[in-house]
Amino acid sequence: MAETSPLQWHAAPRPAPLVEPLWLEWATLAGLLLFAGWLLGARGVWALLIRSDPTGLTLVISCLFIGATLWCGGRARVLQQQRRLLGACSETAHSWAATYQQALARGPHHATTALDLLLEATHGPHGAAWWVNGLQLKLGLLGKVIGFSMLALQIGQMQNFDPAQSQELLRSLTSGLGVALLTTMVGLVGNVLLGLQLTRLDRYADSLVADIQRRALAEPAAVAA
Repeated sequence: MAETSPLQWHAAPRPAPLVEPLWLEWATLAGLLLFAGWLLGARGVWALLIRSDPTGLTLVISCLFIGATLWCGGRARVLQQQRRLLGACSETAHSWAATYQQALARGPHHATTALDLLLEATHGPHGAAWWVNGLQLKLGLLGKVIGFSMLALQIGQMQNFDPAQSQELLRSLTSGLGVALLTTMVGLVGNVLLGLQLTRLDRYADSLVADIQRRALAEPAAVAA
C-alpha cells in the first residue's frame, strides 16, 4: 500500500467550519419564553398586570417585546443563511461575501466603500431593534412617573383623614404606586431579555464580517484583478 507523503497531507482540503446554529439558539430561547408566558398566564399574572395598570403601558411594552423577539428570530435566520453561503463559497447574488469580493475586485480605492456596505448589511438593521429595546425601558420609566404623579395627586386631594375610610384611602393611594412599580418591572425585564438577543446577533454579525474579510484576504487574486 502506497504511503501518503507529508506534502499530500498538507495539501488536503480542510473541512468546512461548522455553522453556528444561531436560529436554533433563538428558537430554544423563544420556547423558554413561551413556556414562561404560559405559566404566568396560568397563574393569573398577566390578568393582574393588565387589571392593575390603567395606563396600558404594560400591554404596550409586552407587545413591543413580542414583536422585537419575532424580528430577532427572522434576523437570526438571515445571518445563519449568509454564514452557510460563505462556508459553501457560494457566489449567488444574495451572498454578502460575494458582493463584498466583487466590490474589492474593482480596485483598492473601493475597499472602504465595500466594508461600509458590508457593515450596513450585517449590522444596519440592528440599530432600529436597539432603539426599540431602549424604548421599552423609557416606557417603563414613563409609567413610573405617571404612577407617582397619580399618587401625588391623590395625596393632594386629601382634605382630612377619616379613620373610617382608611381602607378605601389606602387602596386609592396604592393604585398609583402599583402602576409605577409594575410598568418599571415589565420594562426592565423586556429590556434585559431583548438586549440579550440583540447582543448575540451583534456578536454573530461581527464574526461573520471577520470571516468574510478573512476569505477575501485568502483570495488575493480576486482583489488584485
